[in-house]
Amino acid sequence: MLPLGTLYGAAVLQQEGYRVKVADSMLARSEDHIIPYLAKDRSPILVIYDDDFNYLTKMCLQRMRQAAFTMTKIAKHYGCTVIIHGSDPIDHAQSYFDNGADYVIKGEAEITLLELVNALLKNETTVESIPGIIYPSDGKPKYTTPRPVVKKPDLLPFPARELIDWNSYRSKWISRHGYFSLNLVTTRGCPFHCNWCAKPLYGQVYHSRSPQNVAAEFAHLKQEYAPDHIWICDDIFGLKPGWIASFADEIARRDAHIPFKCLSRADLLLRGDTIPALKRAGCESIWLGAESGSQKILDAMEKGMHVEQIYEATRKLKEVGIRSGFFIQYGYPGETREDISKTLRMITDCKPDQIGISVSYPLPGTKFYDSVKDQLTGKTNWEDSQDLAMLYHGTYVPDFYRKLHKVTHSRHRITMGFSDAKSILAKPSRLSRKKLRSVATIGYHIPRLLLNSVSLKYYQKQQPAHE
Repeated sequence: MLPLGTLYGAAVLQQEGYRVKVADSMLARSEDHIIPYLAKDRSPILVIYDDDFNYLTKMCLQRMRQAAFTMTKIAKHYGCTVIIHGSDPIDHAQSYFDNGADYVIKGEAEITLLELVNALLKNETTVESIPGIIYPSDGKPKYTTPRPVVKKPDLLPFPARELIDWNSYRSKWISRHGYFSLNLVTTRGCPFHCNWCAKPLYGQVYHSRSPQNVAAEFAHLKQEYAPDHIWICDDIFGLKPGWIASFADEIARRDAHIPFKCLSRADLLLRGDTIPALKRAGCESIWLGAESGSQKILDAMEKGMHVEQIYEATRKLKEVGIRSGFFIQYGYPGETREDISKTLRMITDCKPDQIGISVSYPLPGTKFYDSVKDQLTGKTNWEDSQDLAMLYHGTYVPDFYRKLHKVTHSRHRITMGFSDAKSILAKPSRLSRKKLRSVATIGYHIPRLLLNSVSLKYYQKQQPAHE
């Protein structure tokens, strides 16, 4: 997806009159891609800007950290001042300073970035007086006062998508998925209290753009880029009562309809006419933070939701033709084999169209992290998003959860394959390439399930190293 956070920061600088270029790391093969920009333009400042709206940024992956270190060293070779923004730099500012960074932006970045650039290039104020900055002082990170969040995000310009080669994104999307998708955000923050979820940028707040402003961006994207699909990558979409219905009205009024997917909670979807309004607005897919089929685990996570609501919300989405996806999280402290079985049963019963599986991942600043931090004696970050290492003392050995990941996916594919076969037999007119592929995968996943289930039982008997 497009680096939305970076493009917001670029748009704010452009609005102030600065000439901005974006060296897009999303499609780059190595960190060296920034060299032509630095060598040719001799820019005095390089901003390494993690995408605030990409969940991988929150995960603080080792690979991303090392990439930032490498780009920082390249930039210093060309005499640049290096400004870094992201979740990981906030938690590990000294490591970034040790590798050459000059400033870290803490919290929401756009206004802080603008004020910092003004201070560096126009001497409008001192860096020390700017809220939301971390800078090195006497060998230690020094923090300025916190930056207040933007309470009226409508005041921000649309992301400067024109600064990147979006046609490359179009080509890659079409070649891999058969359609072109763009991303946007309508909100910032999340007011819920899931104790494993890190909120280093916005804190425990939630601010929403107006339905009119978001619909205007839909219309802009439809006219300028003609995407086939939109990914609304909010943590929680349409939380405010009546917001989704108003948004649907605005989309219709502006003839700005583009199919979209979003993220929500089961309990929110069950409020009033939320699901019919989503359908009317053009929603075709919703991902739910289901996490677990065990109420005990949801309560331990402080999810504030009931398993029954996940069942009901999924059923109602199917009734109106909106696809569903489940985020599943294994390995939370106290999870037993019985809890895992309840999660597997929930997936089988609800039949979400897609699932995404991870193991619990302790991030600084969360209650979960504080409860297990004494166990983090070795590796504290994943190398990449597929790592799935248990960083703390789980109920089972790490390989158990890696096999469980495979077992869950195979079970789901088999369930969906038989469901699609039944649908085709009942009504042949429903036949499609997608359903045929789904049915065909049954033969592939059954032997995989059998083999991985055997391995799962083996690893279940192994004692974790900490015990």
